[in-house]
Amino acid sequence: MTELWQLDATDLARLIRLGRVSAEEATRSCLDRLRVVNPAINAVVRVLDDEALKTARAADAARARGDALGPLHGVPVTTKVNTDQVGCPTDNGVVAYRDLIAREDSPVVANLRRAGAIIVGRTNAPAFSMRIFSDNALHGRTLNPLDPSVAAGGSSGGAGAAVATGIGPIAQGNDIGGSVRIPAYFNGVVGLRVSLGRIPSFNPSAPAGRPIGAQLMSVQGPLTRTVRDARLALAAMAAGDPRDTRWADVALTGPPAPRPIKVALMPHNPGGTTHPAQVAAVRQAGRYLAEAGYVVEEVMPPDPDEVVETWHRIGSTDVLGALAPLMEQHGEPEARASMSLWLEMLPPTDMAGVLAAFIRRDVLLHRWLTFMIDYPLVVMPTLGDLAPPHNLDTTREGQAKVMDSLRVSLLAPLLGLPALAVPVGHHGRLRPGVQIMAARFREDLCLDAGEVVEAAEGIVAPIDPRL
Repeated sequence: MTELWQLDATDLARLIRLGRVSAEEATRSCLDRLRVVNPAINAVVRVLDDEALKTARAADAARARGDALGPLHGVPVTTKVNTDQVGCPTDNGVVAYRDLIAREDSPVVANLRRAGAIIVGRTNAPAFSMRIFSDNALHGRTLNPLDPSVAAGGSSGGAGAAVATGIGPIAQGNDIGGSVRIPAYFNGVVGLRVSLGRIPSFNPSAPAGRPIGAQLMSVQGPLTRTVRDARLALAAMAAGDPRDTRWADVALTGPPAPRPIKVALMPHNPGGTTHPAQVAAVRQAGRYLAEAGYVVEEVMPPDPDEVVETWHRIGSTDVLGALAPLMEQHGEPEARASMSLWLEMLPPTDMAGVLAAFIRRDVLLHRWLTFMIDYPLVVMPTLGDLAPPHNLDTTREGQAKVMDSLRVSLLAPLLGLPALAVPVGHHGRLRPGVQIMAARFREDLCLDAGEVVEAAEGIVAPIDPRL
Protein backbone atom coordinates (compact mmCIF):
# COMPACT_ATOMS: atom_id res chain seq x y z
CA MET A 1 0.00 0.00 0.00
CA THR A 2 1.40 3.41 -0.99
CA GLU A 3 2.22 5.72 1.90
CA LEU A 4 1.35 9.39 1.51
CA TRP A 5 5.00 10.45 1.71
CA GLN A 6 5.68 8.37 -1.40
CA LEU A 7 3.31 10.44 -3.55
CA ASP A 8 4.36 13.42 -5.60
CA ALA A 9 2.89 16.85 -4.90
CA THR A 10 0.51 16.71 -7.85
CA ASP A 11 -1.20 13.52 -6.66
CA LEU A 12 -1.13 14.61 -3.03
CA ALA A 13 -2.74 17.97 -3.79
CA ARG A 14 -5.44 16.24 -5.86
CA LEU A 15 -6.30 13.79 -3.07
CA ILE A 16 -6.46 16.58 -0.50
CA ARG A 17 -8.65 18.71 -2.76
CA LEU A 18 -11.03 15.77 -3.27
CA GLY A 19 -11.21 15.12 0.47
CA ARG A 20 -9.78 11.63 0.21
CA VAL A 21 -6.80 12.62 2.33
CA SER A 22 -6.48 15.42 4.85
CA ALA A 23 -3.65 17.93 4.94
CA GLU A 24 -2.92 16.79 8.49
CA GLU A 25 -2.60 13.18 7.37
CA ALA A 26 -0.23 14.17 4.58
CA THR A 27 1.84 16.31 6.94
CA ARG A 28 2.03 13.62 9.61
CA SER A 29 3.11 11.09 6.99
CA CYS A 30 6.00 13.28 5.80
CA LEU A 31 7.01 14.13 9.38
CA ASP A 32 6.99 10.43 10.26
CA ARG A 33 9.16 9.77 7.22
CA LEU A 34 11.49 12.58 8.28
CA ARG A 35 11.94 10.98 11.70
CA VAL A 36 12.84 7.65 10.05
CA VAL A 37 15.36 8.83 7.45
CA ASN A 38 16.69 12.20 8.57
CA PRO A 39 18.92 10.88 11.38
CA ALA A 40 20.87 8.98 8.71
CA ILE A 41 21.32 11.85 6.23
CA ASN A 42 20.90 15.15 8.15
CA ALA A 43 18.99 16.82 5.33
CA VAL A 44 16.53 18.79 7.50
CA VAL A 45 18.27 20.73 10.24
CA ARG A 46 15.23 22.43 11.77
CA VAL A 47 12.03 20.41 12.08
CA LEU A 48 8.86 22.49 12.29
CA ASP A 49 6.46 19.76 13.38
CA ASP A 50 4.22 21.76 15.73
CA GLU A 51 3.89 24.68 13.34
CA ALA A 52 3.36 22.35 10.37
CA LEU A 53 0.59 20.37 12.06
CA LYS A 54 -1.13 23.55 13.20
CA THR A 55 -1.01 24.91 9.64
CA ALA A 56 -2.28 21.59 8.27
CA ARG A 57 -5.26 21.58 10.59
CA ALA A 58 -6.05 25.14 9.50
CA ALA A 59 -5.81 23.99 5.88
CA ASP A 60 -8.33 21.23 6.54
CA ALA A 61 -10.67 23.68 8.22
CA ALA A 62 -10.39 25.99 5.19
CA ARG A 63 -11.35 23.18 2.86
CA ALA A 64 -14.27 22.22 5.09
CA ARG A 65 -15.55 25.83 4.89
CA GLY A 66 -15.40 25.74 1.11
CA ASP A 67 -12.60 28.32 0.88
CA ALA A 68 -10.67 28.71 -2.36
CA LEU A 69 -7.72 26.32 -2.33
CA GLY A 70 -4.26 27.02 -3.70
CA PRO A 71 -2.46 24.62 -6.05
CA LEU A 72 -0.31 23.22 -3.22
CA HIS A 73 -3.05 23.15 -0.59
CA GLY A 74 -1.94 20.80 2.18
CA VAL A 75 1.27 19.66 0.45
CA PRO A 76 4.33 19.34 2.75
CA VAL A 77 7.45 21.18 1.53
CA THR A 78 10.83 22.25 2.89
CA THR A 79 12.70 25.55 2.71
CA LYS A 80 16.43 26.31 2.79
CA VAL A 81 18.34 27.83 5.72
CA ASN A 82 19.57 30.79 3.66
CA THR A 83 16.03 32.00 2.91
CA ASP A 84 14.01 34.23 5.24
CA GLN A 85 11.11 32.46 6.95
CA VAL A 86 9.38 34.29 9.76
CA GLY A 87 10.33 32.92 13.18
CA CYS A 88 13.28 30.91 11.87
CA PRO A 89 16.97 31.85 11.76
CA THR A 90 18.36 32.69 8.34
CA ASP A 91 21.63 31.16 9.49
CA ASN A 92 23.05 30.15 6.07
CA GLY A 93 24.97 27.36 7.76
CA VAL A 94 27.05 29.84 9.80
CA VAL A 95 27.45 29.59 13.58
CA ALA A 96 27.62 33.37 13.99
CA TYR A 97 24.20 33.75 12.34
CA ARG A 98 22.27 31.11 14.27
CA ASP A 99 20.25 33.72 16.16
CA LEU A 100 19.33 35.90 13.15
CA ILE A 101 15.59 35.30 13.34
CA ALA A 102 13.63 36.45 10.30
CA ARG A 103 10.73 38.78 11.02
CA GLU A 104 9.21 38.38 7.58
CA ASP A 105 8.99 35.69 4.91
CA SER A 106 11.01 36.04 1.74
CA PRO A 107 8.76 36.25 -1.34
CA VAL A 108 9.38 32.64 -2.36
CA VAL A 109 8.39 31.36 1.09
CA ALA A 110 5.35 33.66 1.15
CA ASN A 111 4.36 32.36 -2.28
CA LEU A 112 4.57 28.75 -1.12
CA ARG A 113 2.37 29.56 1.85
CA ARG A 114 -0.18 31.39 -0.33
CA ALA A 115 -0.30 28.35 -2.59
CA GLY A 116 -1.30 26.31 0.47
CA ALA A 117 1.97 24.47 1.11
CA ILE A 118 2.81 23.22 4.61
CA ILE A 119 6.43 23.90 5.56
CA VAL A 120 7.70 20.94 7.59
CA GLY A 121 11.37 21.86 7.95
CA ARG A 122 14.46 23.79 6.92
CA THR A 123 17.19 22.12 4.84
CA ASN A 124 20.95 22.22 5.16
CA ALA A 125 23.52 24.14 3.08
CA PRO A 126 27.27 24.81 3.21
CA ALA A 127 28.48 27.86 5.11
CA PHE A 128 27.38 30.95 3.16
CA SER A 129 25.88 28.61 0.53
CA MET A 130 29.03 28.75 -1.59
CA ARG A 131 30.25 25.15 -2.03
CA ILE A 132 28.97 21.97 -3.63
CA PHE A 133 29.40 20.22 -0.24
CA SER A 134 26.57 20.75 2.28
CA ASP A 135 28.73 20.59 5.37
CA ASN A 136 29.10 23.28 8.04
CA ALA A 137 30.08 23.80 11.65
CA LEU A 138 26.56 24.76 12.72
CA HIS A 139 24.49 21.87 11.37
CA GLY A 140 27.05 19.27 10.29
CA ARG A 141 27.16 17.30 7.06
CA THR A 142 24.30 16.19 4.85
CA LEU A 143 24.89 12.71 3.45
CA ASN A 144 23.93 11.57 -0.02
CA PRO A 145 21.21 8.91 0.35
CA LEU A 146 22.38 7.18 -2.83
CA ASP A 147 25.96 6.86 -1.55
CA PRO A 148 27.07 8.46 1.74
CA SER A 149 30.73 8.37 0.68
CA VAL A 150 30.14 11.19 -1.83
CA ALA A 151 28.69 14.67 -1.59
CA ALA A 152 24.96 15.37 -1.45
CA GLY A 153 25.67 18.54 -3.40
CA GLY A 154 25.43 22.21 -2.67
CA SER A 155 24.40 24.59 -1.91
CA SER A 156 20.86 23.11 -1.74
CA GLY A 157 22.22 19.73 -0.63
CA GLY A 158 19.74 19.23 2.18
CA ALA A 159 16.92 20.00 -0.23
CA GLY A 160 18.09 17.37 -2.71
CA ALA A 161 18.53 14.67 -0.07
CA ALA A 162 15.17 15.49 1.52
CA VAL A 163 13.24 15.15 -1.73
CA ALA A 164 15.10 11.97 -2.68
CA THR A 165 14.10 10.24 0.56
CA GLY A 166 10.46 11.37 0.75
CA ILE A 167 10.70 14.24 3.24
CA GLY A 168 8.18 16.27 1.27
CA PRO A 169 7.78 16.16 -2.52
CA ILE A 170 8.98 19.75 -3.09
CA ALA A 171 12.03 21.52 -1.67
CA GLN A 172 12.89 25.17 -2.19
CA GLY A 173 16.46 25.93 -3.23
CA ASN A 174 18.46 28.67 -4.92
CA ASP A 175 21.12 28.69 -7.62
CA ILE A 176 23.95 31.08 -8.51
CA GLY A 177 26.34 28.54 -10.01
CA GLY A 178 24.45 25.25 -9.89
CA SER A 179 23.04 25.11 -6.37
CA VAL A 180 19.66 23.70 -7.45
CA ARG A 181 20.82 21.56 -10.37
CA ILE A 182 23.91 20.03 -8.72
CA PRO A 183 22.09 18.62 -5.63
CA ALA A 184 19.32 17.36 -7.93
CA TYR A 185 21.98 15.59 -9.99
CA PHE A 186 23.89 14.13 -7.03
CA ASN A 187 20.69 12.85 -5.35
CA GLY A 188 19.04 11.58 -8.52
CA VAL A 189 16.05 13.96 -8.57
CA VAL A 190 14.74 16.87 -10.65
CA GLY A 191 15.90 20.47 -10.19
CA LEU A 192 14.72 23.60 -11.97
CA ARG A 193 16.84 26.72 -12.20
CA VAL A 194 14.54 29.46 -13.47
CA SER A 195 15.16 32.52 -15.64
CA LEU A 196 16.45 35.67 -14.01
CA GLY A 197 13.36 37.56 -12.83
CA ARG A 198 10.97 34.60 -12.96
CA ILE A 199 10.64 34.08 -9.18
CA PRO A 200 10.88 37.08 -6.82
CA SER A 201 14.10 36.67 -4.85
CA PHE A 202 15.27 38.72 -1.89
CA ASN A 203 15.61 38.38 1.87
CA PRO A 204 13.86 41.17 3.80
CA SER A 205 16.39 40.65 6.60
CA ALA A 206 19.40 41.44 4.39
CA PRO A 207 21.32 44.38 5.93
CA ALA A 208 22.57 45.58 2.54
CA GLY A 209 21.97 45.10 -1.17
CA ARG A 210 23.40 42.13 -3.01
CA PRO A 211 26.48 42.38 -5.24
CA ILE A 212 25.61 43.05 -8.87
CA GLY A 213 26.79 39.57 -9.86
CA ALA A 214 24.37 37.98 -7.40
CA GLN A 215 21.56 40.21 -8.65
CA LEU A 216 22.20 38.96 -12.20
CA MET A 217 22.92 35.29 -11.51
CA SER A 218 21.14 34.11 -8.35
CA VAL A 219 17.60 32.70 -8.61
CA GLN A 220 15.21 30.55 -6.61
CA GLY A 221 13.91 27.19 -7.79
CA PRO A 222 12.30 23.88 -6.79
CA LEU A 223 13.74 20.40 -6.37
CA THR A 224 11.21 17.60 -6.93
CA ARG A 225 10.98 13.95 -7.93
CA THR A 226 8.75 14.52 -10.96
CA VAL A 227 8.85 17.05 -13.75
CA ARG A 228 5.15 17.79 -13.33
CA ASP A 229 5.86 18.76 -9.71
CA ALA A 230 8.58 21.13 -10.91
CA ARG A 231 5.98 22.73 -13.17
CA LEU A 232 3.48 22.93 -10.29
CA ALA A 233 6.06 24.36 -7.88
CA LEU A 234 7.19 26.92 -10.44
CA ALA A 235 3.63 28.20 -10.85
CA ALA A 236 3.36 28.65 -7.08
CA MET A 237 6.80 30.20 -6.54
CA ALA A 238 6.59 32.64 -9.46
CA ALA A 239 3.81 34.85 -8.07
CA GLY A 240 4.95 38.47 -8.15
CA ASP A 241 6.16 40.76 -5.40
CA PRO A 242 6.09 44.51 -6.13
CA ARG A 243 9.25 45.04 -4.06
CA ASP A 244 11.41 42.76 -6.17
CA THR A 245 13.57 44.79 -8.55
CA ARG A 246 13.89 42.08 -11.21
CA TRP A 247 10.67 40.08 -11.13
CA ALA A 248 8.97 40.06 -14.54
CA ASP A 249 5.28 39.44 -15.13
CA VAL A 250 5.71 36.95 -17.98
CA ALA A 251 3.35 34.08 -18.79
CA LEU A 252 4.56 30.65 -17.65
CA THR A 253 3.74 29.24 -21.08
CA GLY A 254 5.23 30.98 -24.09
CA PRO A 255 4.13 30.95 -27.72
CA PRO A 256 4.40 27.60 -29.51
CA ALA A 257 7.90 26.95 -30.81
CA PRO A 258 8.19 26.18 -34.53
CA ARG A 259 7.95 22.45 -35.12
CA PRO A 260 9.87 20.29 -35.14
CA ILE A 261 11.79 21.78 -32.22
CA LYS A 262 15.53 21.67 -32.79
CA VAL A 263 17.80 20.60 -29.95
CA ALA A 264 21.52 21.38 -29.74
CA LEU A 265 23.29 18.50 -28.05
CA MET A 266 26.53 19.38 -26.22
CA PRO A 267 27.78 16.09 -24.72
CA HIS A 268 30.98 17.49 -23.19
CA ASN A 269 31.78 19.88 -20.38
CA PRO A 270 33.17 22.89 -22.32
CA GLY A 271 36.86 23.43 -21.70
CA GLY A 272 36.94 20.69 -19.07
CA THR A 273 36.90 16.96 -18.61
CA THR A 274 33.69 14.94 -18.88
CA HIS A 275 32.96 11.60 -17.24
CA PRO A 276 31.97 9.01 -19.86
CA ALA A 277 28.71 8.37 -18.00
CA GLN A 278 27.80 12.02 -18.44
CA VAL A 279 28.58 11.97 -22.16
CA ALA A 280 26.44 8.85 -22.50
CA ALA A 281 23.59 10.45 -20.54
CA VAL A 282 23.48 13.48 -22.84
CA ARG A 283 23.44 11.34 -25.96
CA GLN A 284 20.78 9.07 -24.46
CA ALA A 285 18.61 12.09 -23.65
CA GLY A 286 19.10 13.18 -27.25
CA ARG A 287 17.84 9.82 -28.49
CA TYR A 288 14.75 10.07 -26.27
CA LEU A 289 13.98 13.51 -27.67
CA ALA A 290 14.60 12.42 -31.26
CA GLU A 291 12.19 9.51 -30.80
CA ALA A 292 9.59 12.01 -29.58
CA GLY A 293 9.89 14.13 -32.73
CA TYR A 294 12.55 16.67 -31.80
CA VAL A 295 15.35 17.32 -34.30
CA VAL A 296 18.57 16.63 -32.38
CA GLU A 297 22.00 17.70 -33.58
CA GLU A 298 25.40 17.72 -31.89
CA VAL A 299 26.26 21.39 -32.32
CA MET A 300 28.16 23.80 -30.10
CA PRO A 301 26.35 26.88 -28.75
CA PRO A 302 28.23 30.21 -28.97
CA ASP A 303 31.41 30.71 -26.96
CA PRO A 304 30.76 28.42 -23.96
CA ASP A 305 34.33 28.75 -22.70
CA GLU A 306 34.02 32.52 -22.70
CA VAL A 307 30.72 32.31 -20.83
CA VAL A 308 32.45 30.28 -18.11
CA GLU A 309 35.37 32.69 -17.88
CA THR A 310 33.00 35.65 -17.69
CA TRP A 311 31.15 34.00 -14.78
CA HIS A 312 34.46 33.71 -12.95
CA ARG A 313 35.50 37.30 -13.67
CA ILE A 314 32.24 38.53 -12.20
CA GLY A 315 31.94 35.86 -9.52
CA SER A 316 35.49 36.05 -8.19
CA THR A 317 35.56 39.85 -8.18
CA ASP A 318 32.04 40.88 -7.25
CA VAL A 319 30.31 37.94 -5.53
CA LEU A 320 33.22 36.20 -3.79
CA GLY A 321 34.97 39.54 -3.26
CA ALA A 322 32.12 40.60 -1.00
CA LEU A 323 31.82 37.18 0.62
CA ALA A 324 35.49 36.36 1.24
CA PRO A 325 35.97 38.66 4.29
CA LEU A 326 32.85 37.22 5.92
CA MET A 327 34.03 33.70 5.16
CA GLU A 328 37.43 34.46 6.67
CA GLN A 329 35.78 35.83 9.81
CA HIS A 330 32.96 33.33 10.30
CA GLY A 331 33.58 30.28 8.11
CA GLU A 332 34.95 26.97 9.39
CA PRO A 333 38.41 25.83 8.21
CA GLU A 334 37.10 23.69 5.32
CA ALA A 335 34.96 26.49 3.92
CA ARG A 336 37.79 29.01 4.26
CA ALA A 337 40.21 26.65 2.53
CA SER A 338 37.77 26.09 -0.32
CA MET A 339 37.24 29.80 -0.94
CA SER A 340 40.93 30.62 -0.59
CA LEU A 341 41.83 28.02 -3.21
CA TRP A 342 39.02 29.18 -5.50
CA LEU A 343 40.28 32.78 -5.43
CA GLU A 344 43.89 31.66 -5.79
CA MET A 345 43.12 29.68 -8.95
CA LEU A 346 40.57 32.13 -10.37
CA PRO A 347 41.64 35.49 -8.93
CA PRO A 348 39.55 38.66 -8.97
CA THR A 349 40.11 41.26 -11.63
CA ASP A 350 40.17 45.06 -11.23
CA MET A 351 37.30 47.52 -11.65
CA ALA A 352 37.90 47.90 -15.37
CA GLY A 353 38.03 44.13 -15.74
CA VAL A 354 34.75 43.44 -13.96
CA LEU A 355 32.96 46.24 -15.82
CA ALA A 356 34.24 44.77 -19.08
CA ALA A 357 32.90 41.38 -17.95
CA PHE A 358 29.43 42.83 -17.39
CA ILE A 359 29.55 44.29 -20.90
CA ARG A 360 30.77 40.97 -22.28
CA ARG A 361 27.91 39.18 -20.54
CA ASP A 362 25.43 41.21 -22.58
CA VAL A 363 27.20 40.32 -25.83
CA LEU A 364 27.29 36.62 -24.94
CA LEU A 365 23.62 36.58 -23.98
CA HIS A 366 22.75 38.22 -27.30
CA ARG A 367 24.67 35.48 -29.13
CA TRP A 368 22.95 32.69 -27.18
CA LEU A 369 19.47 34.14 -27.69
CA THR A 370 20.19 34.45 -31.41
CA PHE A 371 21.38 30.83 -31.48
CA MET A 372 18.22 29.75 -29.63
CA ILE A 373 16.01 31.13 -32.36
CA ASP A 374 17.19 28.13 -34.39
CA TYR A 375 17.84 25.78 -31.46
CA PRO A 376 15.27 26.52 -28.72
CA LEU A 377 16.77 23.82 -26.48
CA VAL A 378 20.34 22.94 -25.52
CA VAL A 379 21.06 19.66 -23.70
CA MET A 380 24.34 19.19 -21.83
CA PRO A 381 25.78 17.45 -18.75
CA THR A 382 24.66 18.85 -15.40
CA LEU A 383 28.31 18.64 -14.26
CA GLY A 384 31.43 17.32 -15.89
CA ASP A 385 32.04 14.63 -13.28
CA LEU A 386 30.07 12.41 -10.92
CA ALA A 387 29.48 13.35 -7.28
CA PRO A 388 32.90 13.81 -5.59
CA PRO A 389 34.07 12.56 -2.20
CA HIS A 390 33.45 14.86 0.75
CA ASN A 391 35.54 18.04 1.03
CA LEU A 392 37.46 17.41 -2.18
CA ASP A 393 37.68 21.20 -2.56
CA THR A 394 39.95 21.66 0.48
CA THR A 395 43.14 20.74 -1.40
CA ARG A 396 44.50 22.51 -4.45
CA GLU A 397 44.32 19.40 -6.62
CA GLY A 398 40.81 18.63 -5.41
CA GLN A 399 39.52 22.16 -5.88
CA ALA A 400 40.95 22.16 -9.40
CA LYS A 401 38.86 19.05 -10.14
CA VAL A 402 35.76 20.67 -8.66
CA MET A 403 36.24 23.87 -10.67
CA ASP A 404 36.79 21.82 -13.82
CA SER A 405 33.59 19.81 -13.28
CA LEU A 406 31.63 22.95 -12.42
CA ARG A 407 32.25 24.71 -15.73
CA VAL A 408 29.14 23.45 -17.49
CA SER A 409 26.89 24.47 -14.59
CA LEU A 410 27.97 28.13 -14.87
CA LEU A 411 26.51 28.72 -18.35
CA ALA A 412 22.87 29.21 -17.32
CA PRO A 413 23.62 31.53 -14.35
CA LEU A 414 25.89 33.88 -16.29
CA LEU A 415 23.28 34.18 -19.04
CA GLY A 416 20.25 34.27 -16.73
CA LEU A 417 18.62 31.37 -18.59
CA PRO A 418 16.48 28.51 -17.29
CA ALA A 419 17.86 24.98 -16.99
CA LEU A 420 16.16 21.78 -15.87
CA ALA A 421 18.28 18.98 -14.34
CA VAL A 422 16.91 15.47 -14.85
CA PRO A 423 18.50 12.07 -14.14
CA VAL A 424 19.38 9.81 -17.07
CA GLY A 425 20.72 6.29 -16.63
CA HIS A 426 22.68 4.73 -13.77
CA HIS A 427 26.35 4.46 -12.86
CA GLY A 428 26.95 2.22 -9.87
CA ARG A 429 24.94 3.65 -6.98
CA LEU A 430 24.70 7.08 -8.60
CA ARG A 431 22.63 8.52 -11.43
CA PRO A 432 24.17 10.51 -14.26
CA GLY A 433 22.19 13.55 -15.31
CA VAL A 434 21.64 16.19 -17.95
CA GLN A 435 20.42 19.75 -17.92
CA ILE A 436 18.05 21.14 -20.52
CA MET A 437 18.46 24.87 -21.22
CA ALA A 438 16.13 27.23 -23.07
CA ALA A 439 15.82 30.93 -23.81
CA ARG A 440 14.62 33.47 -21.25
CA PHE A 441 11.29 32.64 -19.60
CA ARG A 442 10.93 29.41 -21.58
CA GLU A 443 10.92 27.07 -18.60
CA ASP A 444 7.91 25.50 -20.31
CA LEU A 445 10.11 24.20 -23.13
CA CYS A 446 12.60 22.77 -20.61
CA LEU A 447 9.78 21.06 -18.73
CA ASP A 448 8.17 19.68 -21.89
CA ALA A 449 11.47 18.11 -22.93
CA GLY A 450 12.11 16.95 -19.38
CA GLU A 451 8.82 15.08 -19.39
CA VAL A 452 9.91 13.23 -22.54
CA VAL A 453 13.12 12.13 -20.84
CA GLU A 454 11.24 11.23 -17.65
CA ALA A 455 8.71 9.14 -19.60
CA ALA A 456 11.55 7.07 -21.02
CA GLU A 457 13.57 6.82 -17.79
CA GLY A 458 10.66 6.34 -15.40
CA ILE A 459 9.43 8.42 -12.48
CA VAL A 460 11.89 8.91 -9.62
CA ALA A 461 10.61 7.14 -6.51
CA PRO A 462 11.73 8.08 -2.98
CA ILE A 463 14.49 5.89 -1.62
CA ASP A 464 15.73 4.68 1.74
CA PRO A 465 19.24 5.93 2.55
CA ARG A 466 21.81 3.43 1.29
CA LEU A 467 24.24 3.37 4.18
